[in-house]
This record gives sequence, C-alpha cells and structure tokens, in this order.
Amino acid sequence: QVQLVESGGGLVQAGGSLRLSCAASGRAFSSYTMGWFRQAPGKEREFVAAISWRIGSASYADSVKGRFTISRDNTKNTVYLQMNSLKSEDTAAYYCAGNFLGRGYDYWGQGTQVTVSS
Repeated sequence: QVQLVESGGGLVQAGGSLRLSCAASGRAFSSYTMGWFRQAPGKEREFVAAISWRIGSASYADSVKGRFTISRDNTKNTVYLQMNSLKSEDTAAYYCAGNFLGRGYDYWGQGTQVTVSS
C-alpha cells in the first residue's frame, strides 16, 4: 500500500508554468505506475498523464501533449508533473494516483488546486 501527497499547485497566469509533486510513502513505489488526473468544477475526473513502473514510459492526454511532462524519481519516491504553457482550461484540482503492477488506480492523493488566470 502507498500513501500519496500532492503539492505545488497554485495560481498562475496563462502561458506560465507550474510543477506538481507527488510524494509517496510506503513500500515498493517503483512497482507502481503513477498517474496524474484532474477534475474541473462540474466535470468528471479525467486522465492527464502516466508513467509506467517498469521502464518509465510516459503517456499523455491529447489536451496536454507537448505542454506537460511527467517524470519520476524512484530514489525519492516522488512523481512530478511539469506543466508549461498553461491555459485557462487547465484549471482543475489535480490528483496523483498509484496503480500497483497494472491492477488499477487504487491509491489516490487528496489533490492540489491549479488555477490559471487568463
């Protein structure tokens, strides 16, 4: 089991950047595929990006491809989401999630708010 705590959210102007962090506690962090999801007010939670546990391959939603970069540091039990060229439509609560050995995203953080002003 893993516990997840996000940080790094805030208010930024359109075109700006933020880096989110997700610190994990618990064992076997390197065996978790880690994902970032977001939920805007009145909308369903949506996938943003993920990085695999085995070889660190990354995948992205089309809406963030080329602007966001997910990375992980297994020595620090931390996953990051670098967000560049932010748009107002990126405004949402961002959640980190853990998927143990491909069994599904069963572990979630409490979320961090990102607000992009236009």
